[in-house]
Amino acid sequence: MTQPPQPQPQDGNPYAQKGPDVGQQPPQAPQQPGYGYPQQQPGQQPPQQYTPFPQQQAGPGGFAPMQQAPGRSGNAALAIVAAVVLSLILAWAYGAIMKATEHEIGYAAIAVGAIVGFAAGKIAGRNPAVPFVAALLSLVAVYLGQMTGLAMALGDYANISFFEALTDHFSLLNDAWKDAADFKSYAFIVVGGIAAFGAAKRAGA
Repeated sequence: MTQPPQPQPQDGNPYAQKGPDVGQQPPQAPQQPGYGYPQQQPGQQPPQQYTPFPQQQAGPGGFAPMQQAPGRSGNAALAIVAAVVLSLILAWAYGAIMKATEHEIGYAAIAVGAIVGFAAGKIAGRNPAVPFVAALLSLVAVYLGQMTGLAMALGDYANISFFEALTDHFSLLNDAWKDAADFKSYAFIVVGGIAAFGAAKRAGA
């Protein structure tokens, strides 16, 4: 009986029979995602992790920039009351210095404005209106200081009290101040207001 012909090996090699490759793993099915994780579609970006606090960009030197603290707040009404009281006290002191020296002193006007402005700004904090109020009160304080000096001089000349000269003869003192006022008188008033404004701004920052 004739046997069927055996398939010829390729390339003339009798041992090169085709079969499963030795050591090769069979193809495995793709792994399924775990429970609770959605499947990712092809071409879809992976979901980002949630961060409860946003990351800040590091500043120079690798340190995160520091946040500025809010401005200090205070009591504006109390600051204005304190500035008014100080203005009256300093006006009397300015008048006493003016009478003792018999002439006006620019440094005294600057001191009046600086004290009034510093007190108002320190109590009020960062209030945009308080420096203007302090400057106005300083202008009034320097003017009243000059009037106080004239009232003290009039009291000694007419042999009357200071309060009587200031209250009963205020119009006479005002006319005398206008006649005696020169550029320095107005300049000292303006300088006192500028000093008060600057001191209030620095103290309230």
